[in-house]
Amino acid sequence: MKLKIFAIALLSLAIGSVHAQDFLKGSVHENGSDTKLTNVFIHDINNNQLSLADKNGNFQIKSGSGHIVIFTSPGYVSDTLYVVDMTPKKIKMSVLTIALREVNINSTKSTFNPREEYPEIYEKSKVYVLSPSSWFSKDSKDARRLKRYFASEEEDRKVDAAFNMAYVGSLVPLKGQELENFMTLYRPTYDFVKSNDRVSMAVYVNDCYKKYLALPPDQRKLQQLTTQ
Repeated sequence: MKLKIFAIALLSLAIGSVHAQDFLKGSVHENGSDTKLTNVFIHDINNNQLSLADKNGNFQIKSGSGHIVIFTSPGYVSDTLYVVDMTPKKIKMSVLTIALREVNINSTKSTFNPREEYPEIYEKSKVYVLSPSSWFSKDSKDARRLKRYFASEEEDRKVDAAFNMAYVGSLVPLKGQELENFMTLYRPTYDFVKSNDRVSMAVYVNDCYKKYLALPPDQRKLQQLTTQ
């Protein structure tokens, strides 16, 4: 009898240990600095689990050894992790140049449509008056965060399409790093892009170029982050 009880207890511990390792945890940082990144989109492509890094740059996602997990954030190069073990991970993401971001967008064959790719997120994000669990459950809250992330990503892509290097470079005599600096300093908002046509955008770019020329040379460059 004692042996049976011991065996059951041992089995329970083993099962608990397996479940404790279901979640891959860690933090996401900007490469070259101690800055933690928030709202990083995390996707385990083996089990199709999704997650976002929290306001402190920490994350957890249901995963397992042998899985591939992809980390994506606007303005950063996507990072791919092959999960060897379930120890906490420190992910470092490099800043993405405007040129590389445009290459990534142009190389995507299909239009970004999260509603079709992740329909379960939009279903879980719904709030039902007669279902309090849809207001406060962790799954519902996480789904609403992901839905907001997808909306922001869609807006960023529309701004990128309207305010791209080829178009801006045809309006101002800047190239290379100078053009990237200019575009970063004067990137328009989504609301501006949505409510203005191409003529208005050309006027906006020319006005911004005049402001750019009025800046002291040191203020035309992006400030470099230093490591601590």
